[in-house]
Amino acid sequence: MRVIFMGTPDFSVGVLERLLQAGHEIPLVVTQPDKPKGRGKAMQYPPVKEAALSHGLEVYQPRRIRETECVEYLRGYEADIAVVVAFGQILTKEVLELPKFGCINVHASLLPKYRGASPIQWAVINGEEVTGVTTMRMDEGIDTGDIILQRKVRLQEGETGGSLFERLSQAGAELCVETLDAIGQGRAVYTPQDHGAATHTSMIKKQLGNIDWSKPAKEIECLIRGLNPWPSAYTSLQGKALKIWKASWQDARLSQGQEEPGTILEAGKGAFKVQTGHGLLVLEEVQLEGKKRMAASDFLRGFPVEAGQKFE
Repeated sequence: MRVIFMGTPDFSVGVLERLLQAGHEIPLVVTQPDKPKGRGKAMQYPPVKEAALSHGLEVYQPRRIRETECVEYLRGYEADIAVVVAFGQILTKEVLELPKFGCINVHASLLPKYRGASPIQWAVINGEEVTGVTTMRMDEGIDTGDIILQRKVRLQEGETGGSLFERLSQAGAELCVETLDAIGQGRAVYTPQDHGAATHTSMIKKQLGNIDWSKPAKEIECLIRGLNPWPSAYTSLQGKALKIWKASWQDARLSQGQEEPGTILEAGKGAFKVQTGHGLLVLEEVQLEGKKRMAASDFLRGFPVEAGQKFE
């Protein structure tokens, strides 16, 4: 099929690559404008632009795709279909109706659950056992279109936001190819979503990683995994920020006494044990501000921590 591809971050790259491998014609790749990054504020290409240029594909970077000139530009490509994967701009009805078969979206959840911007991280944060990917025919709503295909993905032990991101990207790429095959062969089925069962995810912000020690240990451990690698979960110890990259939790019955949440109960034997609102959190991998990420055992050898101290 003749496909206009729209996407921006790393998650989109796998789908673009897989469509090319499957033999689809991609005359145009649409992505967000370049942005300054780092101390030097050098302009950086979006990951999808880098991938597209490596294949010699034409790249278009409109600031507002809803503008009339942008719509007319897209119209000139006479696409069979548009594939949209984390593009980052809302498409108007006029854009949605340009391609012969409309626009399809690859979304990293089992819709209607986890609509919105951050379905991958929230699946881990909320302790889900199963999530997945969905292809849908886009409408003017946000993740509200008819479902075409879905594929379930079971979360693994120790799953992080980063590891789930990679697995869902691969699953989404395969599902997208299957979806285009079904549409092209006239056997695609479009199933309306149950809007009453929808849940929504908010944007992930850095402040979300500030650990509330009054929460249960299990919830905090899920938060740590969900925010790994970005923006990471953190706390404060002796006035210094401490990122927590890996932890495990123990049931409340193992707690010692009635210590306040955030109190360090043990600092030795390779890990710290911290009192939470329900149960103990065992810190296994940490990073003090200005230092490298390291195992808790290595950290404890170089930074004095004693039982009874409290995370701020």
